[in-house]
Amino acid sequence: MKVSVNLRDRRLLVVAALIIASILAPLVRYGLFLAVPAGNGKNVRILSFEKGATPRRIAGELEAAGLITSARLFVFHARLHGEAERLKAGEYQFSDAMKPAEILHKLVAGEVYAQPFAVPEGYSMYQVAELLEGKGMFSRERFLAAATDPSFLAELGIQSSSVEGYLYPSTYAVSRSMDEKDLIRVMVSQFDKIYAAGFAEEARRRGISRHRVVTLASMIEKEAVSPAERPLISSVFHNRLAKGMRLQSDPTAVYGVRAFGGNVTRQDILRNTSHNTYRIAGLPPGPIGNPGRDALAAALNPAATRYLYFVARKDGTHHFSATLVEHNAAVQRYLKDPTK
Repeated sequence: MKVSVNLRDRRLLVVAALIIASILAPLVRYGLFLAVPAGNGKNVRILSFEKGATPRRIAGELEAAGLITSARLFVFHARLHGEAERLKAGEYQFSDAMKPAEILHKLVAGEVYAQPFAVPEGYSMYQVAELLEGKGMFSRERFLAAATDPSFLAELGIQSSSVEGYLYPSTYAVSRSMDEKDLIRVMVSQFDKIYAAGFAEEARRRGISRHRVVTLASMIEKEAVSPAERPLISSVFHNRLAKGMRLQSDPTAVYGVRAFGGNVTRQDILRNTSHNTYRIAGLPPGPIGNPGRDALAAALNPAATRYLYFVARKDGTHHFSATLVEHNAAVQRYLKDPTK
């Protein structure tokens, strides 16, 4: 009798152990799924999920790409935390070294994959368009079409024929879900923030329009190789404007024709364009590039000088002159004497 009881107890223990194991096994699998990533980081993939994609479909693509070990457990985890319906569409970059919770967080936060795109100070919209096309991000033609679209300019609050001058030089994150107008909006928004915070009040106090400040700053930015010379170059332009002299700024002579490389030809100077300050009086009708913060500051705060001229030295800096006689001597020295 005692033996039969022991056998029954053992059977009960086995059954209990099996029941416990059947309960614990999924929990262990779930725990391991969360704790152990699918790989060691060598598998890096970019996946794109369209709007309306179900959690099951997204999880299936993650599993097929080798980024998670179980689509079923991923969906379970997302639903357990109330995030299954919060996954955002877009293009994402994942590594198989990421844990499922990290992948889920990225999808819920909408941390889409983006390439950095740096806009150098002084670049014109034409140069920006070429840079974007060269990096395979956008079409040059479509970017320039958006940059000169009257209805789009009205939306941006730009009273000009293009966005030139308002594409603030900075580094931007460009995702593949963006189009040309999306990027322009971001760049103009950054300009608006910088200008409003640092320059708008001073410009209003001085009675200078934003467009005039940006136009002058764009010329200063193009002319200045040495940052320290921006206020000096600004003083030359301000002094010439006060005297009614033509600005005769080399970069304006080639705007819209080619990038300014430091030298212009006689043909450039004689070219009859709307921005060529050798041919027109006063400032050009709009900016010739996109100035940074320091050029904007220089436009509003020129150095106190009597300078009316400057000529480039061989090292990129400039010689400044108050008289034409002095300027002609500097031109002879720096531009016509090959030993200097």
